[in-house]
Amino acid sequence: MNGTTQFLQLFNPYPGNTFLEVSSGVCEISFALQSLLNEKESKLNLIIYGQEDETLKEQFPNSKIQYIEDIKKPFRVSPRSVDIIVLKNIFNQHQKNEALLKISYTALANAADIIIIEKKGTIDKTAMYELLENNEFRAANFIDIFPNYDLVMAKKMHMWGNGL
Repeated sequence: MNGTTQFLQLFNPYPGNTFLEVSSGVCEISFALQSLLNEKESKLNLIIYGQEDETLKEQFPNSKIQYIEDIKKPFRVSPRSVDIIVLKNIFNQHQKNEALLKISYTALANAADIIIIEKKGTIDKTAMYELLENNEFRAANFIDIFPNYDLVMAKKMHMWGNGL
């Protein structure tokens, strides 16, 4: 079983669910996730750090796409509007990664998940567990499914810590 297939097994979408990918650009993972979510009548929204790409509107016709040119700026999303957030290839680049976690926490529905994907070997596991814990994400796990990427998944728990 390849990494993308295993990655999709982390999702259990229901009709009307909304998922968010915040990344430096789309890849095969993005297209596979979009395909799964379309089958289940769920939605994938995108926030892209980088230049605007008009072809993405055609490739992701059911998605809201937001572009942010400056990696130093945080993204914006409505509170409790997302069932899973995937931060892909931006966490280590962003100067305020704790701010990314706070925004993600607020954006996630109760008992929702955050997934962080970064190049293999660039995440300090101990520091990541501590950072997630300090920002009220629980049950953090490193999942080894991609040969070139590390994947960390954690859960926002309702009424733990921030209680949002």
